[in-house]
Order: sequence, then structure tokens, then C-alpha cells
Amino acid sequence: MELLWTGPEDGIPLLLGHGAGAGMATRWMDDVCGLLADRGIRAVRFEFAYMAARRSGSRPPAPRADRVTGELRQAWDAAGRPALIGGKSFGGRVASMMADELGVAGLVCLGYPFHPPQKPEQLRTAHLLGMATPALICQGIRDPFGTRDEFPGYGLPPTIDVHWLEDGDHDLRPRARLSGRTFAQNLAEAADAVATFAARVT
Repeated sequence: MELLWTGPEDGIPLLLGHGAGAGMATRWMDDVCGLLADRGIRAVRFEFAYMAARRSGSRPPAPRADRVTGELRQAWDAAGRPALIGGKSFGGRVASMMADELGVAGLVCLGYPFHPPQKPEQLRTAHLLGMATPALICQGIRDPFGTRDEFPGYGLPPTIDVHWLEDGDHDLRPRARLSGRTFAQNLAEAADAVATFAARVT
């Protein structure tokens, strides 16, 4: 399994999985991991097997999240069992399923898919309700996978902190002309939140 490290060698280690439709070396992941590195976080990225297979020309679909938890465990072991795990969207959801079992210090989710777009009744939160691991979710307030207005109805435990990014979508990207907020500002704010959380739980 290939691992991609970013950040100072003495930084707080964070294992990050990618989203369902893009791999570990996208511009988004590069930018986020660079910002985290500037804040003392050593991010280690990995790819689930279906995504790695796409680089060789095949197009396997994204599997169900509960089918790839073993791959996350393999990456966690290969990375030296870092204190924090998480990921973007799909990667964060898989990590949330394993956080308690692995006994990590904290979980970091960047854009959590609380439900499929336009299907708010199909919640993906049942396993979060009893999760003991401290968690941080950085979420755009207009994310179609779960907006700020919907969030109070989820009933999540107080161990899960949510940091809302102004006018952000699922990539945390705002509409600059409407909100006056830039994408760079939202990513930097998310990185600040992750660094503060990591310092608190490790």
C-alpha cells in the first residue's frame, strides 16, 4: 500500500482517506495537507484499492463504506498507527466506523456525508450516536450532504464538534461573489480548526 506523507516529521500524525470520487493526490488534498503541515500536522494519505485500480485504467465503482474498513486498518498499521484518523467525505465516514475499535485519540472528517444529496431521510449517522472517540467535523454550511440547518435534527453526541465553514459546499468552497468569502479562507480556517483539535486530544 502506497502512503503519501506531508508535514514535519515531528508533527502530530493524521491518517487521511480520500473522497469517493477522487484519489489521495488531488489538488484539494494537496492544498489541505500543505495547510495542515504549516500547522504542525503530519498528514499521511492512502488510497482504497478501488481508487488505486482506477489509475491502471479500470473503473470499479466506489464500494460501500463498511466494505473497506479493513483497508483503513491496513493503512493505519502501515503508517505506524497514528494518533488521529479521518478523511474527506467517504474517507472520513470509513474512519468514523473504525475510530473506537482502533482506539485513536481523535477523528477528523472534512465534509461528512450525513446523507446522500437530496435524500435527507437516508441518514448515515447511526454509528456516530454511540461513538466515544472525540471527533471534529469541518462542514460547509450549505453542504448538500448535510447542511447547518439540518444538523440539529441529527442528535449527535457532545463528543463530536462541528466547525461550520461560511457558505461552504461539500468541498468547503464558498460562492465568493455572494458571500465575500474565498476558498482559501475556508481551507485555512478548517486547517486551524484541525490543528486546535489535534493539540487538544493528543
